[in-house]
Amino acid sequence: MPPSRSHIRHTTDAYLARNPGERAGIALLFEALDGPDDPTNRATLPAHVTCSAVVLDQNNAVLHIHHKATRKTLAPGGHNEPGDQDLPSTALRELFEEVGIPREAVTPFPGFETVPLDIDVHGIGANPVKGEPGHVHIDFRFVFRLVATHQVVHCSEETTGYEWRPAEQTAAPALRAKLALLTPATHT
Repeated sequence: MPPSRSHIRHTTDAYLARNPGERAGIALLFEALDGPDDPTNRATLPAHVTCSAVVLDQNNAVLHIHHKATRKTLAPGGHNEPGDQDLPSTALRELFEEVGIPREAVTPFPGFETVPLDIDVHGIGANPVKGEPGHVHIDFRFVFRLVATHQVVHCSEETTGYEWRPAEQTAAPALRAKLALLTPATHT
């Protein structure tokens, strides 16, 4: 069973307790939670919940993937599946599926074990190949620290590669700003 509405609401409430000024920006999430359809199902339109794993290595570099369909560079992540127990589990499963990093190779960033670092609402263009119209992802971005040396393996049909970027060069501006509050700038 995918993450429940009550789990998503509880996670959202904890996030908003830290980021009260962001309520208006995630209004579409509340509409999805109050709607008749499963907010985690990729067929739920106009918006549904997704999850990403923001992974920092020992130098505070952030793992990015190059996504084929969106042609964007972003954190590993994606749609919820029936076997996902909760939102962080979705992020960890996607991390393994897209770059081969197992859950035991990462640990939640202290203080963010159950609360995302960011919730981002962004549009996704239509994908005629999959028969999907344009829609919106409400992405819960969980932050993890790489604790075990692990080879990143490009293993997804949805990506063309990966890279590690300094935190201050993270692709998403809102995420970059939040990471700057967590990590000191590193220069390698």
